Amino acid sequence: MINFHFTFDKTKKSQNLKKILLKKYKNFTPQKSKYIIVAGGDGFMLKTLKKYFRFNKPFYGINCGSFGFLMNKYLTKNLPKKIMKAKKTSINPLEMITTNKYNYKKKLIAINEISLFRQSRQTVSIKLASGNKTIINKLIGDGVLISSPAGSTAYNLSVHGPILSLNSGKLAITPISPFRPRRWKGKIVSNKMLIKIANLNIKKRPMAAVADNVEVRNIRSLKVKVNKKIKINLLHDQGMSLSKKIKLEQTKKNTR
Repeated sequence: MINFHFTFDKTKKSQNLKKILLKKYKNFTPQKSKYIIVAGGDGFMLKTLKKYFRFNKPFYGINCGSFGFLMNKYLTKNLPKKIMKAKKTSINPLEMITTNKYNYKKKLIAINEISLFRQSRQTVSIKLASGNKTIINKLIGDGVLISSPAGSTAYNLSVHGPILSLNSGKLAITPISPFRPRRWKGKIVSNKMLIKIANLNIKKRPMAAVADNVEVRNIRSLKVKVNKKIKINLLHDQGMSLSKKIKLEQTKKNTR
């Protein structure tokens, strides 16, 4: 018998699946489980990964949402068999350390991306650096996004950022509606680099930072890096690994 810990989103589809699966399987605590089963959409998966990664258990997602890029197909049967045949992918999250206008610091992690947005009607005015090298002295626009390979097909792709292969060792820095320089398309940098962003006008142009779905406001500066000490294991069904999903998205992009 395999010990599972189940966590279900509050949607109707997730709650219906809860009734089915908990009749078949006991719901162990995260500490006593071997696998964590997540029923919901991508947003719920991201929230769950950050809640339970400390237990060092593999995560298997069952899609009860819409797109479900991080998830597997909806199922009600043969869960142990699916788990045993699944392909494991290990990823390291992004880590963000923000400093706000009161010099208060906050640390958050993100699986997909870290994004900076204007907090008012005014565009942001920011400076970006990677390591000791300046990427751009002044970017004016709605914001900027720093994406991991796992998240490069999500929000990053929708703002015309590059799709990164899972083993590329890269991060994507992509502007959001840039006004000046208008045609700056962003930059791909090594995931070994520390990315630094400074707000050049915090009084007139306040900005917020978001780590996947957690927001921090009134940002003065922030630093972003890959946290190599944290390893998150995702399980995907045979023939549909996370790496393969990303490659399929690359193919779709190239044929548009």
